[in-house]
Amino acid sequence: MNRRYTVVIEKGTNSYGAYVPDLPGCVAAARTKASVLKLIREAIEIHVEDLRDTGAKVPRASATAIPVEVTI
Repeated sequence: MNRRYTVVIEKGTNSYGAYVPDLPGCVAAARTKASVLKLIREAIEIHVEDLRDTGAKVPRASATAIPVEVTI
């Protein structure tokens, strides 16, 4: 079964961080955006596997992200 989860990527001073709103605690960090995307994909797979192994329900993907333009 495939699920598509929203991943939030944030650029820090020297690295990138990523998290999955629908999977609390599922995070990754790396020096490059490409690396953090690879790591968060792996983290999602491990997180879901752990949920299944412990008998917990795997959350459905429900978060969405859209850019919002504002005048500042």
